[in-house]
Amino acid sequence: MKIDGKAWRTIWLEEGAQQGGDAIGVIDQTLLPHRFTTRTLTSCDQAAEAIRTMVVRGAPLIGVTGAYGLMLALQADPSDVALAVAFEQLNATRPTAVNLRWALERVRDRVAPLPPAERAAAAKAEAAAIAEEDVAMCEAIGEHGLRLFQELAAARPAERRDQPFNVLTHCNAGWIATVDWGTALAPIYKAHRAGLAIHVWVDETRPRNQGASLTAWELAREGVPHTVIVDNAGGHLMQHGQVDAVIVGTDRTTRRGDVCNKIGTYLKALAAHDNGVPFYVALPASTIDWTIDDGVAEIPIEARSAAEVTHIQGRAADGAITSVQLIPDGSSGFNPAFDVTPARLVTALITERGVAAASEAGLRGVYGTDPGSTAGCAIAQLC
Repeated sequence: MKIDGKAWRTIWLEEGAQQGGDAIGVIDQTLLPHRFTTRTLTSCDQAAEAIRTMVVRGAPLIGVTGAYGLMLALQADPSDVALAVAFEQLNATRPTAVNLRWALERVRDRVAPLPPAERAAAAKAEAAAIAEEDVAMCEAIGEHGLRLFQELAAARPAERRDQPFNVLTHCNAGWIATVDWGTALAPIYKAHRAGLAIHVWVDETRPRNQGASLTAWELAREGVPHTVIVDNAGGHLMQHGQVDAVIVGTDRTTRRGDVCNKIGTYLKALAAHDNGVPFYVALPASTIDWTIDDGVAEIPIEARSAAEVTHIQGRAADGAITSVQLIPDGSSGFNPAFDVTPARLVTALITERGVAAASEAGLRGVYGTDPGSTAGCAIAQLC
């Protein structure tokens, strides 16, 4: 995607950037939308901190950052002990998104049988492969979602076909949450570029406001018409026929189609179900956890700092980015970062291999009878 006319990805390799090896460049998402800044990560510690503090965020991007984090660790010390320590350090940064562990396991399993002297180079190659596969998967999700949006737009009553196709999204599942293209926003970008008149309702997504800050920022740079709304406005818009479809991403999807996404997603799904609005979830294979069935009971929900609820960050009149307190002294805050939407509320899952029913049968229909092997598939196998 482009920023001020220049093509960017969210993470890139800076070869030979430091003595003794390579470094990683990332976009600092904590300062968006008011300031565009990049960071260079030179160690596993820095990669872990970038994930923990949400300098990088979004399940697919977290996974790629973790993979490169292992490369950075092995550049410093390629021993078995260092590999194990780095794996656990990175894996502990974000417990909910399954992509992180998947990417770490993939790099670890690739390098562990090798002599220590070959491990850093092998980790570099594997992390780069994961990044390229993520781009290919996200673009494929966009193509499948584009066809779905075109069909939905054409099926609207005749008196509404000349109106924009209104999509509501929650949190940020755009290119800034992946390596490129995004998951939930990829079909929107594809539709916009294909000439479909599309408008996006952007949930602010409290408490970190990833919708208001990141999704709106992305859409503005792509030229996609959009409107930022408070989180509680979605149901009202659906009641009044102003939402044609809801599309969100997911940090972890169970084998039966339950989806775990940013807190508040479940409420959007309930409102969509009550108003007959289709509710779609866009995801790559790396986000599916085939080991669990019941998302509500089995997915660990990350509880983040209460300060994200009690305070809010924004740009002051003098241009400085600052944090202000919202609640009275003495009040406490609770901040679960995700919730789980049961499969029964999901109209369909949009994957890189096509549109699937939110069920184990639906997922196996696109991924086959041995789904555990698909997450690490080569780019050439994607459809």
